[in-house]
Amino acid sequence: MEYVYAALLLHSAGKKVSEEGITAVIKAAGIEVDAVRAKALVSALDGVNIEEAIAKAAFAAPAAAAAPAAAAAAAPAAAAAAPAADEKSKEKAEESGMEGLGALFG
Repeated sequence: MEYVYAALLLHSAGKKVSEEGITAVIKAAGIEVDAVRAKALVSALDGVNIEEAIAKAAFAAPAAAAAPAAAAAAAPAAAAAAPAADEKSKEKAEESGMEGLGALFG
């Protein structure tokens, strides 16, 4: 994840996203650099419009966050209908919420 953040930081600063730049950012954060990961990220980003990718991700995030909210709203109604199943409903709502959070962070 640090490597993606480094690439975003370089892009935000108007710098070219390169192996050297990512390595410098990672080193500055006090993390040991894996040159293979830096090279793989730069290769993966070759030809990618980062601004467009960020805009798409920002648009998709609210939709991903809406699913856990709907599941959480359904959990109290299910708990009121079946008090014995209250614990199971809570567990399902928590699992559903965690799945939604996982979608936000890839």
